[in-house]
Amino acid sequence: MGKLDFIDKDLEQLKKEGLYIIIRTIESPQGAWIVVDGKKVLNMCSNNYLGFANHPKLKEKAKEAIDKFGVGPAAVRTIAGTMSLHTELEKKLAEFKGAEATISFQSGFNANLATIPALVGKEDVIFSDELNHASIIDGCRLSKATIVRYKHNDPEDLEKKLEEYKDFPGKKLIVTDGVFSMDGDIAPLDKIVEVAEKYDAMTMVDDAHGEGVLGRGGRGIVDHFNLHGKVDIEVGTLSKAFGVVGGYVAASKKVVEYLRQKARPFLFSSAVTPGDVAACIAAVDILTESDELVNRLWDNANYFKTEMKNLGFDLGISQTPITPVMLGDAKLAQEFSKNLFKEGIFAQAIGYPTVPKGKARIRVMISATHSKDDLDFALEKFEKIGKELGVISG
Repeated sequence: MGKLDFIDKDLEQLKKEGLYIIIRTIESPQGAWIVVDGKKVLNMCSNNYLGFANHPKLKEKAKEAIDKFGVGPAAVRTIAGTMSLHTELEKKLAEFKGAEATISFQSGFNANLATIPALVGKEDVIFSDELNHASIIDGCRLSKATIVRYKHNDPEDLEKKLEEYKDFPGKKLIVTDGVFSMDGDIAPLDKIVEVAEKYDAMTMVDDAHGEGVLGRGGRGIVDHFNLHGKVDIEVGTLSKAFGVVGGYVAASKKVVEYLRQKARPFLFSSAVTPGDVAACIAAVDILTESDELVNRLWDNANYFKTEMKNLGFDLGISQTPITPVMLGDAKLAQEFSKNLFKEGIFAQAIGYPTVPKGKARIRVMISATHSKDDLDFALEKFEKIGKELGVISG
């Protein structure tokens, strides 16, 4: 037996279980309609909530920045990689978020890996929602702190766990997603903060899918619950609603200063490129000026979800434009996705380990770029395939 034969075995098992991920290739800019593997299809699975990924103003600013600053910073932020663009973005993000300060990173994933191990270590304890994103899980593991999982979106269970550790001598950190990316439900952050204050625990929320979606003009979950100044660390990403790439932490000046000294991706990985940073600044400017795109996103989401429910589809517990079409069986989800693609709709199947076994689904991502005709086309195809596969009644 060869030393790499286990790979063949594991890949074959994934295919048998319907869990082998089919990675398709995009051949056009992101938008309502895209070209995938040579076929023009309605895009219903990207995180391009507001259409910024191909927005004229973002492209214009990115080109201007490349002409002025070049294509790369060629250094980490702490040595020679901090450009005036980086500080401008961080200032504007702080103003947009209503925070004292922000620090930007190469991705939202990196922001979590940077922040958690900087704040807590092996003498400390982390209370983590059981459905938190992989980047939070990995950040917790890297910290070497004791990890206590609490029931999903359950402040009462969180309080029970905190009570068990009330005499724990180390620091306490509570961390949760803001919007859970697979189910589209919102963390009860107001109640989590109440519990945290009672037990003198730090609070951290990863608002990757809340940025540009929740709150006034897309200012996120802290704004949604009016908790400014009460959440210690708010992590955001610039690769979803903001349409580009990067991540950041919004917090007090003290926390941001500390992360500039301690956060390993900030210290040891090259800074984000000038074109990307300039495009992110343009996205923040647009959202600061108008809530039109955010309102359009929610109008589209409410329309599509209402009609899908009327057709008989199970959309789980979503409270946001994330629309999980719950199917359960992974093979059924893959077949549904393949049939959708044949009918001109790009919506990927999602199964284990991204979601628990038996909870496979098609995750539909609604965008402000979708027209009503686009959504009606999607509804027609979902109805057709849903009846053909016995998901809804014929």
